[in-house]
Amino acid sequence: MKLPKQVKIEQDTTHRLIPYRYSDRGRPILNLLAQDDDDLLRDLTELEGATNDRLLGESGRLPGISAIELVSGFQLAHIVNASFTLPNPSGGRFNGAGRGAWYAAFEMQTAQTEVAFHRAAELKEVGWNAEEVFSYIDYLADFRHKFHDIREDADFVDCLDPNSYADSQALGLKLLTSGSAGIVYPSVRHKDGVCIACFRPPLVLNVQEGSRVTFTFIDAEMTSAVIEN
Repeated sequence: MKLPKQVKIEQDTTHRLIPYRYSDRGRPILNLLAQDDDDLLRDLTELEGATNDRLLGESGRLPGISAIELVSGFQLAHIVNASFTLPNPSGGRFNGAGRGAWYAAFEMQTAQTEVAFHRAAELKEVGWNAEEVFSYIDYLADFRHKFHDIREDADFVDCLDPNSYADSQALGLKLLTSGSAGIVYPSVRHKDGVCIACFRPPLVLNVQEGSRVTFTFIDAEMTSAVIEN
């Protein structure tokens, strides 16, 4: 399989929207259960550690990624690690079910459009026809590395199929196993938008927690997206 060209990416403040319930802003569910009981909290933490793939990955017990590849030593390291150790069961555009990636958009509008599309698809799949509200936290990150680039490359147009990840996941696996840092590609859902899929946790730089974004859907269609500090 032909590989895409590589380009040096120097991009600051990319945007990755993560559901609010997984962010540091929401009070951890273990704290709610344990209240002020330190012994119970410790027991519940140990129980979570036995079943939480991020913690398993950080201790070297996941087959898809080794502990040495993950990051530590800064406040939001666990957010980065979770993106690689807790993949969607069906994978993403350029990753399979065994190992995640850090997906982000160069612009906030692109991130919103991507998230809104996938959330609307989930609501339509279950026939949801009422109002629904979802909150996300915008995680900002910088990139300074060479990435494979399929923008304006007709040889990889099948990797941008809006209805299938088959070709894109095959390319992602090929690049991952060849040592690639990741892929820069045009957004499939937002015209002129640019996205990045980073395969290597240490290359997700200067991670910061940004704004809260709240989406409102009515009859499985997004009606508003409100950004709050």
